[in-house]
Amino acid sequence: MSVTVKRLALISRSEFLLPNLGSLIMGLAWGTKPPIDVTNLVILVSLSFTIINMSSSIGAQANTISDYELDLQDFRKKELVQALDDFGHSRLKKVLIVEFMITFALVAIFMLVRTNPVLLFMWIVGISLGYFYSAPPLRIKSRSWWAPVTLILVLAIFPVLFAYFTFTAEVEFPFLLAISGLALTVYGAIIPTEIRDYFGDKEMGIKTMTVRLGLVKASLISMVLLSLGGILIGAAFLIKFVQGIHSILSLLLIVITAVDFIVLQKFKKLYKLSQEYENSDNQKSIEREITDFSADNPKWIMVVTQTYSVISVIMLVSKFI
Repeated sequence: MSVTVKRLALISRSEFLLPNLGSLIMGLAWGTKPPIDVTNLVILVSLSFTIINMSSSIGAQANTISDYELDLQDFRKKELVQALDDFGHSRLKKVLIVEFMITFALVAIFMLVRTNPVLLFMWIVGISLGYFYSAPPLRIKSRSWWAPVTLILVLAIFPVLFAYFTFTAEVEFPFLLAISGLALTVYGAIIPTEIRDYFGDKEMGIKTMTVRLGLVKASLISMVLLSLGGILIGAAFLIKFVQGIHSILSLLLIVITAVDFIVLQKFKKLYKLSQEYENSDNQKSIEREITDFSADNPKWIMVVTQTYSVISVIMLVSKFI
């Protein structure tokens, strides 16, 4: 049983657990206002986190099934392919159906408890986009600008909004700044992952935005988006801290600047490698260097998103002090 669970966890991309927790924390921090009943808070947080994670698993499993043929050619995804083969393709499809039914029931109950139909609407749109991002016949990932828009909605906007509207129906300007910054940051941080898959996607005729733009433009855009995203999120936190009684917390924004600078250095190296690839006669060796280097991107995403999560927790605590 434990082996089966491990295989399913691998297929479901359990590494997304922390980013999903970050979405919950950010929505909670911006949406919660004192006073609030602790028991009620725990129940709402638990339900919201369960729904976000199960929805994420459904999207990841659909991606694993749909990209099976492509992943067979990628030695870095050998464990993922093997896990799917061992678990069973038809068995995973049955698990997907069960997960969908359970999650739908939870969202429906959640919507009734909170008397907020927006929650159900967001979940339906989000789960549909997440599924069809990789799955045929739509396969949104290969449809030009639809791909980044879908990723931004599914990975940044909807999870945070779902958590946010769990606790409030009001929308403040600083929150709009923060979620806009998060959207830019998330897609900017995802581009290096698309760069890692660039050569396989191009060979298979999958027209991701990175394939259409080319390595140099894509890596340059990733730096621009990460920078703009950090500026918007920093401005949002600054407004909240200055408006509150703990303006000294504004000094924490130095951390965002430092972390973004470190990650931008990684992106800069990827940009230079992309330039070398375009100008080189021996592209094969640089291709391997690009794919190996960009394979570390999940770590870079984690550093940035968890920094925002930590500052969100501090902002949340400051509301109750």
